[in-house]
Amino acid sequence: MTTRVLITGAGGFIGSHLTEELVKTGYSVRTMVHYNSQNNWGWLEKIPQKVLDSVEIFPADIRDPFVVRKSVSGCDIVYHLAALIPIPYSYLAPASNVETNTMGTLNVLQACLEEGTERIIHTSTSEAYGTAQYVPIDEKHPLVGQSPYSASKIAADKLTESYYNSFGLPVSTIRPFNTFGPRQSARAIIPTIITQALSGAKLISLGSLNPVRDFTYIDDMVRGFMAIANSNDSVGEVTNVGRGEGISVGDLAKLILDLCNSSADIVFDVRRERPEKSEVLQLVCDNTRAREVLGWQPKYSLRAGLERTIDWIGSNLEYYKWEIYNL
Repeated sequence: MTTRVLITGAGGFIGSHLTEELVKTGYSVRTMVHYNSQNNWGWLEKIPQKVLDSVEIFPADIRDPFVVRKSVSGCDIVYHLAALIPIPYSYLAPASNVETNTMGTLNVLQACLEEGTERIIHTSTSEAYGTAQYVPIDEKHPLVGQSPYSASKIAADKLTESYYNSFGLPVSTIRPFNTFGPRQSARAIIPTIITQALSGAKLISLGSLNPVRDFTYIDDMVRGFMAIANSNDSVGEVTNVGRGEGISVGDLAKLILDLCNSSADIVFDVRRERPEKSEVLQLVCDNTRAREVLGWQPKYSLRAGLERTIDWIGSNLEYYKWEIYNL
């Protein structure tokens, strides 16, 4: 029988790519998208129509335990990606982050427990580590809540851990480092730079240029999600997925402007700066566990991934309001 999969947060950046790949691989896919009266399915609407025709769309709200259980019912594997992810927005709406990221995860875990789901993949974030106390960062690194967003995700991670320890729920946690690629919103740094550059802006507005991040192309990240789902050794464990190479925001911006053939200048925008104690200064992945346990390794260099991302955004620039700061 065909394996039936549920993806929460499927209308988002990573979720839409994961949906597309799982359908192509032969899975029966149900996607939970955030309910809205416009029947807007987010980035799922940009996947090929032939693929989308094979997808079951399940409008729901991750904060409602009743509808979450209905969405989980009958599924063998659950990929849980639904979350509020913009860090600046978490300063304004911390309660929403807890309700969605923490309580939403609780709803998924409980539903999977009651429905007897065979495998659950919970999505964490490298932001849970806070500023690196050592690099590269392995899975034993302390967790530090430097923003309401990261705190809500740490709480979700710990709930996930507790359901494995308390009830034997077969859940694995993936901790992605900064993912990028086609269909990413402009609230992320790479689309922020690309959209401004391709729109002809003479001044590129950014926050701090000093933070170092480890950027992983979306196709590599999707393979990481699927590898974790297929590994029994990942159950009850956290696995980092990232390229293992850091670059500062300033150097990243220079590389992107060069690839976009832009001569724009970079200017500081105070609105884009995090509070001093909340800024995570360095995140570089130790992907040893992913390589040794999952057999995963990145295929795309940063430059190759950027070139593909620039091509896609250039063909879809109308979807971006580049002149408006996107929280």
